[in-house]
Amino acid sequence: MEEEIKAEFLKSGFTLDEEQEILKKCHTFCQDYGLEPSDLVSSWEIYYLNRQLDESVVKDAEMDGFLGHLQSEQLGASAKKDPGLHMYSFKDVDMVLDAEDEDAKDVILGTPIDKSEKLQLDIYDSAHKTNGNIYSSERKSKLVTPFGKRSNKFVVKFNIDNLPTIETANGIEEHYDLEDGIIKRVQPLKSSSLVVHRSGLEPGCRFMYDTIEDRFNAIENRIRKHAAALVASSLYEEPMDPSVASQRSMFAVGMICCDGEGHLNDKSILLQSSVEHSRGQLVRLELNKLSYFSVFPGQVVGIKGHNPSGHCLIASELVDSVPLSIAADADLPPTKKQALDGEIQATHLSSTPTETTMIIAAGPFTTTDNLLFEPLSELLAYATRNSPQLLILLGPFIDSEHPQIKKGTVDLSFDDIFQSEVLRMVQDYLEYMGPNARLVMVPSIRDANHDFVFPQPAFDLDSLNVRLQITSLNNPGIFEADQFMIGCCTVDILKHLSGEEMSRHSMDGQPNDRLSRLANHILSQQSFYPLYPPAEGVPMDFSFASEALHISSVPDLLILPSDIKYFVKVLPVGGTTEGEEEQMKRCVCINPGRLAKGEGGGTFVELKYQGSSDKMNASIISI
Repeated sequence: MEEEIKAEFLKSGFTLDEEQEILKKCHTFCQDYGLEPSDLVSSWEIYYLNRQLDESVVKDAEMDGFLGHLQSEQLGASAKKDPGLHMYSFKDVDMVLDAEDEDAKDVILGTPIDKSEKLQLDIYDSAHKTNGNIYSSERKSKLVTPFGKRSNKFVVKFNIDNLPTIETANGIEEHYDLEDGIIKRVQPLKSSSLVVHRSGLEPGCRFMYDTIEDRFNAIENRIRKHAAALVASSLYEEPMDPSVASQRSMFAVGMICCDGEGHLNDKSILLQSSVEHSRGQLVRLELNKLSYFSVFPGQVVGIKGHNPSGHCLIASELVDSVPLSIAADADLPPTKKQALDGEIQATHLSSTPTETTMIIAAGPFTTTDNLLFEPLSELLAYATRNSPQLLILLGPFIDSEHPQIKKGTVDLSFDDIFQSEVLRMVQDYLEYMGPNARLVMVPSIRDANHDFVFPQPAFDLDSLNVRLQITSLNNPGIFEADQFMIGCCTVDILKHLSGEEMSRHSMDGQPNDRLSRLANHILSQQSFYPLYPPAEGVPMDFSFASEALHISSVPDLLILPSDIKYFVKVLPVGGTTEGEEEQMKRCVCINPGRLAKGEGGGTFVELKYQGSSDKMNASIISI
């Protein structure tokens, strides 16, 4: 084919600069998009004219741009052929990236910080200066930064309020003035009970020693566990080998793969079954008969269909999740838990739901023009005014993508910056709030002062003289707060999935919420990172992946920080099955956005939770 491609280019008057490399890439393009050499050269002529290239020389430097042109053509052709079919690439992520939403119905306007709050903040700052616990050093206070000059602080950008309004005897909504706020702040907080689910990762563990066998076992175990759970539900028969020719309908379980290096399209979907059922063979998967689906590489699915030729499995039904009740029963032994509180009080065993208040924020915690950590300082000051029981901070803390970190212009080591800036601030906050306040820290693979591996061990705070109120989690990590479960992952899996997903939507006019669909994949696949192969830049260690990435049961809260636009969504998990209703569980998925964006402020989430999504108040607030 490479000779045919070369002949077509020469026939059209083009010469090749780096002939071997260009022909190799063009050959791949033809395979990925089902093009003939003549079609490829015709597309190149359009690209050549649109870019107004001077020379009739095909250069290797133009191949990436030409690939984008081919993808755009394919998307356009697919849209005309099948309006419900959507194929995504990383270039399409812009439509959901975190930008200011101009749609008024999606935004609940708030007001800037009022005078009483401003006075309360001044009193708090004055108290700290008197006690010598100053968040910002003297050199910081003299600088006027773009972040410091911002307006409209602490504006509510989105809100879900399912909690009843507290009213007085006169029926008027209750507010507290400045004095009441100060009294409330200095009163002891109700302690929040924390229990961490450990996953075998410990600070200082050896990593990146995984082998090909570890990678194979991680994939094989996912497929086999998924198949066992589907069979255990009694809704599906024992999986068969999908690569065997048969006119009869069959049921198969396998992992979605892409035939080539490009993105999924309707001609490049493959299904890889387990070694047990098909010796790990790949078979082409055709989804044209399905009115709705959402697939991505690495997704484990059940397929009902038939394979008349032995070369292509024609799907009549796609099962992308395990029934909720079965998922818990078919699990591995319970994860080892470590109680963080010294005493387990009888009140914690009560089944009565109690309200837990928390603030959730994700890094970066400083703006790109300096390392003063002003957004973090402002967040902690806000937390002192609102007295949350739990403050959850998710990395990166010392962002390896910060301009000053990348250039190496800082005088201190990354560990010193982390201890002198971040840990000092949070310890001052905890000292000010009292012994009942709790703080959870989750690292990121972008943290310059921590291990570059995923799954990632927790920060090693035992060697540092930090307060016992600080809990460090693995990334990803799961913990319980007052008997409800919270899952966290700082790798941007939502953005990675959005660039690889391919879907077809039913054309019945039903609303399509893509962000909810992406988040639901995490729960239905029971994995914090179901994408395979991992996105570029994710240092996946498969020797830890099977245990550390597994979600054994549906969490009540799922925190997934992302560059995609902030949101709080209630995800239904489970659903109806044939002949019976399955109990529906709901999970609240939270993307708090980034606390700092460029030289300005970002967003965080304030949450009051009473044990269910029907009894909560969630607000997304700009810093």
